[in-house]
Amino acid sequence: MDITQILGDFITLESKRRIHLRKQIPNQIKPFAIDGEIRKRKVMPSTIKQTMTFDRKKLSNRKLKELYERLLRPRMIEEKMLILLRQGRISKWFSGIGQEAISVGATSALAQDELLFTMHRNLGVFTSRDIPLERLFCQWQGKSLGFTKGRDRSFHFGTLDYGIVGMISHLGPQLSLASGVALAHKLRGENKVSLAFTGEGGTSEGEFHEALNTAAVWQLPVIFVIENNGYGLSTPTQEQYRCEQLADRAKGYGMRSVIIDGNNILEVYQTLSDLAKQLRKKPEPVLVECMTFRMRGHEEASGTKYVPKALFDEWGHRDPIANFEKFLLEEGVIKEAYIEKLRKDIKGEIEKGLEIAFNEPRVTPHLEEEMTDVYAPHDAKELVASGNSSEKRFIDAITDGLRLAMERHPELVLMGQDIADYGGVFKITNGFTDLFGKERVRNTPLCESAIIGIGLGLSIKGMKAMVEMQFADFVSCGFNQIVNNLAKLHYRWGQNADVVIRMPTGGGVGAGPFHSQSNEAWFFHTPGLKIVYPSNPYDAKGLLLSSFEDPNPIMFFEHKALYRSLTAEVPDDYYTVPIGKARVHRSGSDVSIITYGNAVHWATECCDEMQVDADIIDLRTLLPLDYDAIEISIKKTGKVILLHEDTLTGGIGGELSAYISEHLFEYLDGPVIRVASLDTPIPFAAELEAQFLPKERLRIQLEKLLRY
Repeated sequence: MDITQILGDFITLESKRRIHLRKQIPNQIKPFAIDGEIRKRKVMPSTIKQTMTFDRKKLSNRKLKELYERLLRPRMIEEKMLILLRQGRISKWFSGIGQEAISVGATSALAQDELLFTMHRNLGVFTSRDIPLERLFCQWQGKSLGFTKGRDRSFHFGTLDYGIVGMISHLGPQLSLASGVALAHKLRGENKVSLAFTGEGGTSEGEFHEALNTAAVWQLPVIFVIENNGYGLSTPTQEQYRCEQLADRAKGYGMRSVIIDGNNILEVYQTLSDLAKQLRKKPEPVLVECMTFRMRGHEEASGTKYVPKALFDEWGHRDPIANFEKFLLEEGVIKEAYIEKLRKDIKGEIEKGLEIAFNEPRVTPHLEEEMTDVYAPHDAKELVASGNSSEKRFIDAITDGLRLAMERHPELVLMGQDIADYGGVFKITNGFTDLFGKERVRNTPLCESAIIGIGLGLSIKGMKAMVEMQFADFVSCGFNQIVNNLAKLHYRWGQNADVVIRMPTGGGVGAGPFHSQSNEAWFFHTPGLKIVYPSNPYDAKGLLLSSFEDPNPIMFFEHKALYRSLTAEVPDDYYTVPIGKARVHRSGSDVSIITYGNAVHWATECCDEMQVDADIIDLRTLLPLDYDAIEISIKKTGKVILLHEDTLTGGIGGELSAYISEHLFEYLDGPVIRVASLDTPIPFAAELEAQFLPKERLRIQLEKLLRY
């Protein structure tokens, strides 16, 4: 296919989109673009061809001037940033030139305390929320006066002081976070909305569909704004989707949608203002597709050679600032002198902010601060059990812990598949809807990623969330939210992620490859998470209650084989077991067996049968690890076996082995031995599963080590 055909197809597609747009929008004018370079103010507004129709309705001159000023400020900042980029004074830039009306209109339509969830090209959100320019400039240069202490780049940050939650590079997750914030508004009866931006490329991500589906099912007051600028990096829309308009997708979720001219500031502002007003009274999600065009490359290094010049020529006549400026002049709202003074004032603000930013020192690394900021601070105080105790199965202890947590934390919300009236597949939440209602005990669609993101959104609003994975295996569907959002949020910009993810895990029950995996090592490598893995009913309840006290994201593993097979005396009242502290399950002197979960019981059984006086250390918490307990035990016995149900390669035993070899080598009287499951998927047949699990290999390795 030659370039002539490509251009012909492209223009045909755009013509169809314009026809559809005119049908959807009463005052729609033909779509737009700028000339690919920074628009200089050499051409007076009177010479600009009017290509937009503005309807001020009842907007005051003051409001019109405010919108104009908010439009102009990000454009002038961008012009300066592009110069600085060419000078090598900033490292990267994602341009929003030509798209300012969407960011400014959306921000102006929302109340100051309503959260916006931004992306790369939403500079107008940050400036319209009056963030000090020197802080923005320092953020882009990786300096401490920014918002991430130099830990993250450009617009990858949030600041609740200004009601903004920034993106991560994966584009889709912020839609679920906005839904979580909307859920908090709805549960609290706050009559507020949240708003999230995405691009047309981002609508192809699974998170887009999960977030919209869940928001629609739960009727959440959230506005999803698509900035349809024609390209995902170099990929044009006809290679991104087949529907005529992205707004049409809303029908499949039972949502309302609207298509608007994203370059007409009044249309954006008035449409979103009306929608926000409606949603505050009657919560529901709405999808808004803003038609616009990206006037520069995906980022400056990529250029724009892949875009036909005809599109730039066409959209160049629809510059949101030049057209609005012309309208205001013709209406007599502003004069040329006003424009010149405003530009001079904004230029002065920019230069002053840059002077402060450039004079700020580079970040000085502080090792202790870097390590400390991975987790939100938490002064954990152990609450000792009092009152009566009773025999409880492992599963009953979990249920009891959840019930007490719901009573102690009135804004804790439980979410998971089938956990409401059905009580969950393991019946752990059976009867909870009668106690706490369906608003707090929520059945979810099969949207693991969106539900985890919604949990994080609740946390951003100061609430607590628990997400139950029906089986730990299914957590892979929510992996991105866990390892890139939950785990990194506090380190990046100081926001806690108060979410507990419960994970029924483990084998020995003949459930096969997708209901029996031990996948704790997937998360062990991720700083910012805490991993809890109890082996008995007492710890299960106490550690679960500690997890809800902790403001950090907790992966809470519960071995399914222990649910109904293990019983112990457990206090009836509220108590906590400290996270990060191992437990001496059995004291001995022959050998140390360091383990966790169901393997604690394998070790006990094996040592009883072999009459081995073992020091069995139940880690209980895998992140953070209790290295002190490990050291004390090894110094006592001189021999160590690292036992876990997970597969051998890449398992937690490998990290423990490395630590022991590096720090405790002189105390060893034999090799560090790992005992784990086979390096295969976990099989279904009982005979194969017995071979897979490490129980029999433990006996062989224990005999081997004791001979040293």
